[in-house]
Amino acid sequence: MQTTNTASIGAKKAKWTYKDFTWCLSLFGTAVGAGVLFLPIKAGAGGFWPLVILALIAAPMTWFAHKSLARFVLSAKNPDADITDTVEEHFGKTGANLITFAYFFAIYPIVLIYGVGITNTVDSFMVNQLGMESIPRWLLSGVLITLMTCGVVFGKELMLKATSAMVYPLVFILMALSIYLIPGWNTSMIAVDPDWSSMPSVVWLAIPIIVFSFNHSPVISQFAKEQRRVYGEDAVGKTDMITGGAAMMLMSFVMFFVFSVVLSLSPEQLAQAQAQNISVLSYLANVHESPMISIMGPIVAFAAITSSYFGHFLGAHEGLVGLAKSRSNAPVAKLEKFSLIFIVITTWIVSIINPSILGMIETMGAPMIAAILFLLPIFAMRKVPAMAKYKTSAPVQIFTALCGVAAITSVIYGAL
Repeated sequence: MQTTNTASIGAKKAKWTYKDFTWCLSLFGTAVGAGVLFLPIKAGAGGFWPLVILALIAAPMTWFAHKSLARFVLSAKNPDADITDTVEEHFGKTGANLITFAYFFAIYPIVLIYGVGITNTVDSFMVNQLGMESIPRWLLSGVLITLMTCGVVFGKELMLKATSAMVYPLVFILMALSIYLIPGWNTSMIAVDPDWSSMPSVVWLAIPIIVFSFNHSPVISQFAKEQRRVYGEDAVGKTDMITGGAAMMLMSFVMFFVFSVVLSLSPEQLAQAQAQNISVLSYLANVHESPMISIMGPIVAFAAITSSYFGHFLGAHEGLVGLAKSRSNAPVAKLEKFSLIFIVITTWIVSIINPSILGMIETMGAPMIAAILFLLPIFAMRKVPAMAKYKTSAPVQIFTALCGVAAITSVIYGAL
């Protein structure tokens, strides 16, 4: 996509290197998590042809948003500035507080989602694969959340290394599963006559789950800082190129997985998976006789949800501590303990209640992510003089803003 001349600083010097490829994998790995396991259920619910449209717009909306956010971080005067520092520089302390608040409420609901997800995954595995009776939900969820939180608190470095290492086997297994499902593809989804008049609304209402599942904004700040440290003024070309590569990898891999799952199930089965409030891998394990899917499906779902819980719990905890510090003079250690207890107890309560996971993604997770990822950089390009040389082209800005607005307004519409 052609951008303004000033925004393409160093673009001609940007050449693909092995280090760029490892960064591309890191961005890709950040996005591939538990959200992908619920994507086929929502994205396929509207039928085959809306899914094709979502696949076509997934890559550009992901790339344009993340490269714009990277450019926003690069616009700071201080080369070591992260996104919070950049917001404070451009919009003052009030703006920085608002972003910290938004970040917390973009990450915290995801912790709640994973508390529900891990409880349902383990319960489904025990009942359907092991032939056991369900453990009382309050007890099962309490034990699982406590164990995962202890892993974060008492083995943070080990857990971070473990979750990083988990990404690549997870990607390999999901790819293998996608290929394994090909012989079971059927035409039940394609055979459904599409309602072309309602297709725009179907696509519109599915955009939040795409935003959530393809989101790798948490790592963009550190990624942009590193590119600026290494390449200086040429960092724009590098960030554009690497975020583009990650977007293409996500579209190719994730949408192949989505299509493979959707084509192997019927619309009725996708509706059942949503009603049971379990990931698509747990559902596949319950309906397939294959030992591979019956065992590997729940294990992969467990690994994906656990690894995502670790990273998001740390982010939510740090965000809540930051919010509390700005409003309280209490010792940091006390605030950290309070934040930890608050997140654990609320996650436990929500896991017992067992609300719809897809509903939580759409109403709680996606809107804040969309506001920060899609709208903040475009607003800065229009209002902040320092962003002048980092502007993307007008069509890219318009498309990015429209996707962000669509993600937020679809949630509002769905709540009416």
